Amino acid sequence: MATSDFALFMGQLFRKPHQVVALAPSSKGLCAEMAAELDPAKGPVIELGAGTGNITRAILDAGIAPEDCHSIEMNPDFCDRLRANFPGLNVYQMSAGDCGDLPVENVQAVVSGLPLLSMPTQLQRDIMTGFASKVQPGGDYVQFTYGPKPPVTSVVRDELNLTWRKSGKIWWNMPPARVYRFRQQG
Repeated sequence: MATSDFALFMGQLFRKPHQVVALAPSSKGLCAEMAAELDPAKGPVIELGAGTGNITRAILDAGIAPEDCHSIEMNPDFCDRLRANFPGLNVYQMSAGDCGDLPVENVQAVVSGLPLLSMPTQLQRDIMTGFASKVQPGGDYVQFTYGPKPPVTSVVRDELNLTWRKSGKIWWNMPPARVYRFRQQG
């Protein structure tokens, strides 16, 4: 992350703590794990909570073309930074709860940097229902968490019939994190 990106992140963390709840930007190791299973031949990707673009960079480094990456971010300053740093990237200033409204279909994965566990159940439901409506069969919802339990509430997991896999702990992230890959059965 460039120094100016870090300064922007920290400034927004203090000015808009309800929008930026991470303690620090995602590490390269965490971002690489988030994008590890993406395949440029399998279709577009939706990114939720793009921030200053650390995970965005990992998605593009995985070979996803900017025009095949659809990044949602609520913070207008972060949206401006994303547009400036990633020409051709589809940037939407909107709530992740509306991801089901995006003009993209047959998505291979939704990759999320959102603080999902801190969100109300209804917002989680809206996000995960949007995921289910956009992703192709066998597609994943990729989410990191700092905690010891799955970052999607059990009520929403049960409603959408979700299974999951989790990565090992990524110790060099601040704080250490784990990546979950959710998939809808059936």
